[in-house]
Amino acid sequence: MGGHSHWAGIKHKKALVDAKRGKIWTRIVREITIAAKLGGGDANGNPRLRRAVDDAKAANMPAENVKRAIQKGTGELPGAVYEELTYEGYAPGGVAVLVEVTTDNRNRTADDVSLIFTKNGGNRGTAGCVSWMFKPKSLILVKKDGVAEDALIGDALDAGAEDVSTDVASVYEVYGAAADLEKIRQALADKKYPIESAENVMKPDTLVALDELGAAKLLKLVEMLEEHDDVKSVHTNADIPEDVLAKLA
Repeated sequence: MGGHSHWAGIKHKKALVDAKRGKIWTRIVREITIAAKLGGGDANGNPRLRRAVDDAKAANMPAENVKRAIQKGTGELPGAVYEELTYEGYAPGGVAVLVEVTTDNRNRTADDVSLIFTKNGGNRGTAGCVSWMFKPKSLILVKKDGVAEDALIGDALDAGAEDVSTDVASVYEVYGAAADLEKIRQALADKKYPIESAENVMKPDTLVALDELGAAKLLKLVEMLEEHDDVKSVHTNADIPEDVLAKLA
């Protein structure tokens, strides 16, 4: 986490196996539906929908499933009405946690998220209790292998990025304004940089350092939250040293 507070989410996504593919598809379908509802069903003119469709292809989702999800979003087909919500709280050790969800039943999801916090020694707070500590940013991870640091930094800044972090051993972290995600990603892709992922995140302004015990508790909480079908992403302001992450991995 530290300079890479997204770590737990990425680790979790990489660890998903085929047995959980249905859960992955459920989340992607919801994202496609909401993206189509908010920005229309044409992926060429809807960057959020285009990213969701790309995720569907990467997850080997059938094209018919994608089509139906888009049609549900545009109202051409009936379907559940989803809304996007954010829950806030604290993990053990005073770590701030933001939980972004997509749900068709906010009362059920709120109860489930509260229970997960409680079971893992944390507590769900009121709206605004920790969100002020985070800023929305785009985050593009570029693999370090064979990539010159100076060249990437120059190209990223030229593309509109605000910062490039080299803290993580295996990837460069390219940060920018949330609205500039697709613009920066496309510019780096055009220059053939090996992009590992591109997503919008909530970047913390300040960090809370954790030892191995605190990190283990936090990662258990994050993992349980991410396993919930309604949870889209989890953000924290935890600072976990790479050697501790390696032990826990």
